[in-house]
Amino acid sequence: MPPGPKSFATRGHLLVCQNSNCKARGSDLLYRALWNVLERDKLAYYKSGGSLRLTESGCLGACGFGPVMVCYRTRNGAMEEAWYAAVNVLLAREVAQAMHDETELPALQRYGP
Repeated sequence: MPPGPKSFATRGHLLVCQNSNCKARGSDLLYRALWNVLERDKLAYYKSGGSLRLTESGCLGACGFGPVMVCYRTRNGAMEEAWYAAVNVLLAREVAQAMHDETELPALQRYGP
């Protein structure tokens, strides 16, 4: 039997909306820029020491306030989620670094749970 796919340990998952309303507000550029940040800062799950996954998402429900990003992580044994509106690359990087470092997530532009 051939070996299965390699498993990567992760600390969190970031999703960036790619629906038409968010794309009109720059979410496609945000996604690419955030991907470059995760690569450069070695935060991507497949880099040595990295721990984060990044995924394009469908509508996250805040169409008039895009780009919208949501993140999920397990912290202190519990699932934590945070939703962000009008995200720029600086905020996305701050969120990603906090997730990786397992510190408090930024409050700026956060909404929902």
